[in-house]
Parts: sequence; structure tokens; C-alpha cells
Amino acid sequence: MTEHRDDLGDENTSTEPTADLKAEPTEHSTDGYQRAHLKSKNAKKKALIKKVGIALAVVVVLGVIAYGLFKSNQHSEPQVTTFQGQMQMQQTSIAAKVPGRIAKIFVTEGDVIEAGDQLIEMDSPEINAKVNQARAAKQAAQSQLEKAENGARPQEIAQARAAWQANKAAADLAASTYKRVNRLYQEGLMTQQRRDEAYTKYLATQDETEAARLQYDLALEGTRSEDESAAAAQVSQADAALEEALAAKDEANLVSPISGIVDDVIVNVGEVVGQGVPLLTLVDNDDQWVVLNVTEDYLNYFTIGQEFTGTIPALTSPSSEQPYTMQFRVYTSSVLSDFATWRPTNNDDGFDVRTFEIKARPTDPDSRVRSGMSVLIKMDTTQSTSQLTKSTE
Repeated sequence: MTEHRDDLGDENTSTEPTADLKAEPTEHSTDGYQRAHLKSKNAKKKALIKKVGIALAVVVVLGVIAYGLFKSNQHSEPQVTTFQGQMQMQQTSIAAKVPGRIAKIFVTEGDVIEAGDQLIEMDSPEINAKVNQARAAKQAAQSQLEKAENGARPQEIAQARAAWQANKAAADLAASTYKRVNRLYQEGLMTQQRRDEAYTKYLATQDETEAARLQYDLALEGTRSEDESAAAAQVSQADAALEEALAAKDEANLVSPISGIVDDVIVNVGEVVGQGVPLLTLVDNDDQWVVLNVTEDYLNYFTIGQEFTGTIPALTSPSSEQPYTMQFRVYTSSVLSDFATWRPTNNDDGFDVRTFEIKARPTDPDSRVRSGMSVLIKMDTTQSTSQLTKSTE
């Protein structure tokens, strides 16, 4: 039994070193594996850093190329400048030339009217009284003129002739009486006083006969030309007064002087208005133009006669839903006041830049356009004026 334990002990003694020998190589192999793993990890990390660096370099190169292409395209693309203008239309204010009370208003805002259409009727009793007075004065003057032109009536001529004949008979009787009394006076049968009385009566009847004859001649000849001229002048004066009164009455019934659209009705029925007070405003939709302000460095693009295209955002094209465009032609340009001048703050900023007001009419006016609508003009300011002229032609 002892030997057996010894053997076992020997076996145990002999086996323990073997176990130690087996464990020692395992530790060495683990350390190697870790070192290999670290080397592999470092290698992968270096490869990843290398790839990232290459990618960054590629991105930088591509960015530089893209920036160069962008700058080259930016220089090659046209430089578009937008100008904003405003549509305007001819406005006409209708005012009363005579005072009165508004009786009727025949139009409303937005109505399309023609020249000669009645707009407002005014009630003025003073004007009606003046018309009646002028007509009565004309009738009186006309009667005087007719009397002067027609002369004396036949009855008046016969009456004047009868008076002349009666005075002539009385004058003949007075002459015969004077002759008899004078003969008796010479014979001493009649007193001198009786003779003088007969002579005085003879002279008086002679004068009365001559006056009657002149009245008869005047009746035959008719009215003098001067009297006829004076009567005709009175008729003309009465006609002028009547025309003035009728003109005032016509002005009380206001009519439109132009064709267009009623833009604003200022008064109401029943109001009393004075002379020269505006009552309503009309606009002529055929007389349109656009107004825009540009600095003088862009003035060469808006010379007289130059044409350009403008967009009116408030309107749409009849054939599509796109904004409506119109063709305009410049007809005038004028410099604005000094307050619209841009002035540099120092000498390095350049010179003063004046602002000009440009007006252009549409080549084909549109009745849908209203005053105040905005007009946008986009223009390639890199083109020269000659290129613009060729493009418009």
C-alpha cells in the first residue's frame, strides 16, 4: 500500500510539471494574439485615415472645380435688372360753371360713357329767371326793329296827309282873310290892330301847314337808317343775353366732354355746389402710359423711341394664366428735382447720380388696364444700346 501511494505520489509528482508546462505556452500564445490584433487594428486605422484624407482631397478638388465653373457661368450669364413702374391714365375733372343744387346723377363709378352723354342735372331757379328775362328783352327789341323796318302804316300816312291838307286849307283861308283886311285897312275901314291880327294868323297857319307837310313826307319815307341800326343793335344785344342765359342753363346739365370711364363721383343728390367745384372724375382708358424712375447710369436703355416689354402682375394673359405683358415705347424723359439725386458721401464713391422720370406708351393699349397698376420691367443691362435697338427691331 505504501508503494502504491508512492507510485501515486510519483505520478503526481511527475504530472504536475507537465501541467505547468502546458499552461505556460497558453499565456504566451494569448499575448501574441493580442499583439497581432493590435497591429491589425492599427493597420486598419491607418488605412481609414488614408482613405479619409484622399476623400477630403477629392472633395476639395471638386469644390475648387465647381467654384471655378460657377464663377465662369456667373460671368457668362446676363445681368438682369428689374425696374418697377406705374400705369397712369388721363384724368379729367368735371366741374360746375354755375352754382346750383344737384337734382339728378345719371352715372355711377365704373360706367363706360361716350362724349356727349349727360352726367349730372342741376336745378337753378336763378338761371331760369335769367332765361325768361332775356327772352322778354329780345321780343321787345325785335318789335322795335320790325317797326323801324316797316315804317308808318297806311292809316298813319293817310292821317298825316289829311292833317297837312287841313292845315293847308286853313292857311289859304288865313291868306284870303289877311288880303281883305289889309285892303279895308288901306281904305280906312279897318283898324290897324285887326289887320295885324289877320297877318299874325296868316303866318301861324303857314307854319302849321309846313309842319304838317313835313310829317306827311316823313311818313312816306319811313324810318331813318340810323334808327333801324339802333333797333338792330338792341336785338343783337338781347340775343347775346339770351344765349348767355341758355348757355348757363346748358352748363347746369353737365355732359361728358370725352369718352372714358367714370372714376369717382364726388357729390350726392340734393347738395348745393358752387361755381368751379369738381363734381366727378373721368379717365380716358385709351390714353395710357407707364411712369418709372431710373438713374442716369441706366438711362441709355430708355432713350426716346426705345421699346421694352413690361409685365403687369395684376392682369393675366387671355390665353393662359401667365402674367400679362405689354410692349411700351418711350416718348419722353425728364430729370427729377434735386431731392432725387444720389450724392456720394466721399470722393471715392464717385459722382452725383441724377434720377430721370421715363414715360412710355403701350403700342397696343388694353382696356383692362387701370391707373395705379404696377409694371415690372426686367432688362439685360449687359447689352449695349445698339443690341437693344436690334432686338426691338
